[in-house]
Amino acid sequence: MKSFSTALLLTVALAAQSHAEDLLVKVANPVSTKHAAIYFASQGFKSEALTDNWIQVKGNVNQIGMQKFLESGSVVYVQKNYKIHLQQNPHLQTELKSYLAAHPEAGSQPLAPQVDNPEIPPAPTATTGADPLFSSQWGMNDIGTTAGWNINRGTNKVIVAVIDTGVDYTHEDLMGNLWRNPKEIPNNGIDDDNNGYIDDIIGWDFLSNDNKPYDLAAASLMDLLNGGNPGHGTHCAGNVAAVGGNGKGISGVAPNAQIMALRFIGNEGGTTAAAIKAIKYAVDNGAKVLSNSWGSEGEDPAEATENQALQDAVQYAKDHDVLFIAAAGNSSKNNDTDDKKSFPASYTHDNIISVAAIDSADNIASFSNVGATSVDIAAPGVKIFSTTVGGKYSDTVIALLNATWDGTSMACPHVAGAAALYWSAHPEKTYAQVRDAILGSAKSVPSAQGKVLTGGKLSVEQLMKF
Repeated sequence: MKSFSTALLLTVALAAQSHAEDLLVKVANPVSTKHAAIYFASQGFKSEALTDNWIQVKGNVNQIGMQKFLESGSVVYVQKNYKIHLQQNPHLQTELKSYLAAHPEAGSQPLAPQVDNPEIPPAPTATTGADPLFSSQWGMNDIGTTAGWNINRGTNKVIVAVIDTGVDYTHEDLMGNLWRNPKEIPNNGIDDDNNGYIDDIIGWDFLSNDNKPYDLAAASLMDLLNGGNPGHGTHCAGNVAAVGGNGKGISGVAPNAQIMALRFIGNEGGTTAAAIKAIKYAVDNGAKVLSNSWGSEGEDPAEATENQALQDAVQYAKDHDVLFIAAAGNSSKNNDTDDKKSFPASYTHDNIISVAAIDSADNIASFSNVGATSVDIAAPGVKIFSTTVGGKYSDTVIALLNATWDGTSMACPHVAGAAALYWSAHPEKTYAQVRDAILGSAKSVPSAQGKVLTGGKLSVEQLMKF
């Protein structure tokens, strides 16, 4: 039976959420989340089992109905389904606002043709040749990827889950490295591998709940101003694992890795519930590295509860020997001390590598969050050249504003790619050993001293010697 103090805590937490219509509820073992979801449905709620312990409950939350379940001793924790947003280009909103104030007519002009959910193409025939745009990737050259590949390129195809806005899975430089679910028969309308997802060939869209996790970019400048997606996931995916040596475009840090495309963020952001489902899917389906260029609005000291559900999802990854790479945040804050530090980057789970952004002159970017204990390493994150939606390549988000791809969002996938590359060469290593190798091989730079744990930046060359 639950102690009086615990039950009281949950009651107080619930009262604080009394007007909320979207809650996450953690149930005690051995309570079945499926049975609990059925109970909540009988009480007039819309509910879904997210994991073995967490349920999403939506509807007119009424204290009396919930109190009955609390008194059964089955509930451990109650919290909001916190909103989650991208770690966006820190200058983009300012530049957009200024431009549209002077040119209001430009707000509705389309940025690009909107084609959502194109058919998933089959794996292309492999080609060979030098990547013609590799020289445009200052970050790749700065961290010594070519030298690292010469030491050990690895032969095992490590799966990296890009948990983001989706991926342009029709892009010529990404198609060849898409993870293809070996247990699923394409387009037969059957859940062949019995994992709960029908025809999940390359991943899943947890925003639209379908098998096409396409990176639907914002339609107009006004959409971008309102927080729309500029094609974030596609740009991140290229940094991780664009196909190397195929005679096309660029290369990712891990040119032979597999990209698992998981979409949970759209123009209005995402939710903790969707993030949890994406993390669990990635872990359960074989991803060893998770690339996470996003952050939570939870963890506010004024809130009655914290985002325990997201912390538990990170722990689930740790328990399954999976690395969680996280963008440190773009608010120029110190994640060690600030009340509004960035999460999940600042969680204390030791499978997290939190990444700051550095520029081509080895300066920590002015926008980058730092933290001598909570941010681990720096990586290229200013004017980053990569794949973009529509089969393109660029280091510029909006050409007419000269707004470049900047952010810890761009730094994070460099480290995710490095983790996959190292694990490919050393498949016997644990997550802790891979993490220690990445941090232990960091190249010291003055601007990072006292700002990040390692006092340095990612070095693929030194890593592959480790």
